[in-house]
Amino acid sequence: MLTTIIYRSHLSDDVPVNILPGMIEKACELNTRHQVTGILLFNGTHFFQILEGPEEGVIDIYTRICTDKRHHNVVELMRDYSPSRRFGNAGMELFDLREHDRATVLQAVLDKGTSRYQLTYDDRGLQFLRTFVEAREKENYFEVLPYDYWDFIADEEAAPASEEGFKFIPVVDPLGRKVTAIEAIPEDQPTSLQDAARFEHDLAAVKQCLLKAGMAIPDGVTLYVTVLPMTLATIPDAVDQLVSTIEAAGLVPEQIILGVSETQVISLLDEFASAVKRLKQAGISLSIDNFGDGSAGLSLLAYIQPDRVRIGAGIIRDIHRSGPKQAVVQAVIRCCSALEINVIAAGITRPEEWMWLEAAGVIDFQGSLFTPEGASIAWPEFREVI
Repeated sequence: MLTTIIYRSHLSDDVPVNILPGMIEKACELNTRHQVTGILLFNGTHFFQILEGPEEGVIDIYTRICTDKRHHNVVELMRDYSPSRRFGNAGMELFDLREHDRATVLQAVLDKGTSRYQLTYDDRGLQFLRTFVEAREKENYFEVLPYDYWDFIADEEAAPASEEGFKFIPVVDPLGRKVTAIEAIPEDQPTSLQDAARFEHDLAAVKQCLLKAGMAIPDGVTLYVTVLPMTLATIPDAVDQLVSTIEAAGLVPEQIILGVSETQVISLLDEFASAVKRLKQAGISLSIDNFGDGSAGLSLLAYIQPDRVRIGAGIIRDIHRSGPKQAVVQAVIRCCSALEINVIAAGITRPEEWMWLEAAGVIDFQGSLFTPEGASIAWPEFREVI
C-alpha cells in the first residue's frame, strides 16, 4: 500500500526563483532514497506537489518540507492511500506552469502516469492538480503571514475581574480591540453524579454563574454561560428558573447567551427544542458550542436555529495547515452566514490559526493566544519584519 500527500505552499519573498533547478536535483536524490515519487507544479508564486510512496518515506519527506524556510503557508490538501503509484518511478519532476499552456500541462502530467488504469478526472489527486492549474482554488485559499509579523500586547484593563470559584473568559474581536462577550465558568464542575443529580447540579451552577457575573461584569456586557442540553430537556421549569435568576442578578435576558455543547448527546430532542423556544421567547440567545466536535452537526443547526455557533477547538487546531479542516470550517461559515448566525472560534493558540479564520470571515475569538495568563487580554499589533 502506498501513501499520497498533496500540499500547496507559497514561495518565500526573499527566495529567488533561480534556485529551483538545484532544489529539484536535491529533492530528486532524497525522493529516490525513500522510494517516493514527487510531481511538483510551480506557477511563479505557489508550489503544488503530489508525493506518493511508502508511508514512512512520504511522511519523512513531507515533515522536511514543512520546516523548509524557502516557502511558507504549507497546506496539506489531501492524505490518501492507494494500491499502486499514479506517477512514474521514484524521484522528482517539475512542471513550471509559466512554460506550459494550461490546455496541455494536464496531458503532460497524464503522460507520466504509470498506474494500471488510465488516470481520469475522477481521480481525487488529479482533481486537485487540475484546480491548481486552472487557478480555481483562490476562493478557498487564504494567504497567512508568518507568525512573527505580529506582536501580542497585554492590556490588563480590558480583562474581566475575577471572582472566587469562577473564571471569566472574554470573547474578543482582536482587530477591533474590543471584548464582545464574557464567558462565566464555574471552577468546580463534578461529572461523577448520576444524570438526575447532575442536571440539578448543572442548573444550580448556571444560576450561581449568573448571580456572580451580575456583580462582576460591567453593565450591558453580553454574558456567556453554558448549560447541559439535557438540563433544559429534563427539568420542566429550568427556563423559568434561569429567567428569575437573571432578574435577581440585575441582568436582562437580552444580554445572556446560553451555550449548549454539540458533543452532549440529546436523547430528548423534542423536549430540548421546546425549551429552546421558551428561551428565545424570554429574550435569551442560544449558542451551539463545540460545533464540529460532535455528531449532530448541520442537522442540529437546521433543527434548532441558534443565534450563535462556537466552533470547537478540535477542528480549529492547526487549521492553517489542513485543507480538509479549512473546507469544513468554510462550509460552516458559509452556512451560518446564510442563516445570519454569528460564528465564534474557540481554542485559538497560534497566530496562524487566528489569521486564517479572520481571512475566512470570523470576527469573534477565544483562546490562550488572546488570554495567555488569564489576567489580561493580548491584542495583536502588526510589525514589519526586516
